[in-house]
Amino acid sequence: MPSNLIDETDRKILSFLSRDARKPFLEIARECGISGAAVHQRVRKMEASGVVTGSQMTVKPSTLGLNVCAFISLSLSENNKYPEVIAALKHIPEVVECHFVTGKAALLLKVYCYDNNHLMDILLTTIQRIPYVLSTETIISLDEAFKREVWVKDHRKKQE
Repeated sequence: MPSNLIDETDRKILSFLSRDARKPFLEIARECGISGAAVHQRVRKMEASGVVTGSQMTVKPSTLGLNVCAFISLSLSENNKYPEVIAALKHIPEVVECHFVTGKAALLLKVYCYDNNHLMDILLTTIQRIPYVLSTETIISLDEAFKREVWVKDHRKKQE
């Protein structure tokens, strides 16, 4: 379902669900001025078309003792080897996000660790030992100012 086929009601539904995936469809229906069955049908249609890819619980990392969040950029010795590097990174549970990026680095990782010693261990004994990883640069997050899901708004192109 391309974004130009999502109408304003779909966007309202997505806006509610992106803030609270557990919000009852009946409450969303009242806010949108449609029936609960219509909300259910629209959500299923958006799931089938790939606009909505699931829902999930969000766990606060610090409640599990994961007190260090870091972003690690990886430079590769051979840029065409990133699929092999990504395959190895998938086996490291501390790595929660991996992005193929532009710029000096090829990959940008988001990791959670218990403390700085844990982070150093992950860097030295795991990540930097992956074949084709040439170098890493680490930035430690001091605080997460805010976090949100994708911005759901009418993104129609301006008329020319």
